Amino acid sequence: MNWYLAKIVFQIVCGNGEHTAQFDEQLRLINANNKQHAFDKAVEYGKTEEDSFYNIHQQPVHWTFVNVSELYRMEELLDGAEIYSKIKEVEDGDEYMDLIHNKAKLINSTEHNEILILV
Repeated sequence: MNWYLAKIVFQIVCGNGEHTAQFDEQLRLINANNKQHAFDKAVEYGKTEEDSFYNIHQQPVHWTFVNVSELYRMEELLDGAEIYSKIKEVEDGDEYMDLIHNKAKLINSTEHNEILILV
């Protein structure tokens, strides 16, 4: 078995959809025999995790699987290996850095939930 990194994309539509287009890009580790098997598993995860619910304003929200947009075989899982990078452009660099520092403080605090629970 090999490890693959898959980017699974969902479209998020709230209410009647008259809003800025929203997409959720998720990076997932997939354990599979080969590239095709990994792709098929990623598609299956995407399809099974589609969801519809009502938000706090009682508007319907739909998460619809779009597709798998990237798939990479992981040669080796190494401590500190880069698995994702995104260059972000912002209007206020100082405000962005403050946000990052505040998130780091939250992670470092004892009040932060350190366990990701998958349901």
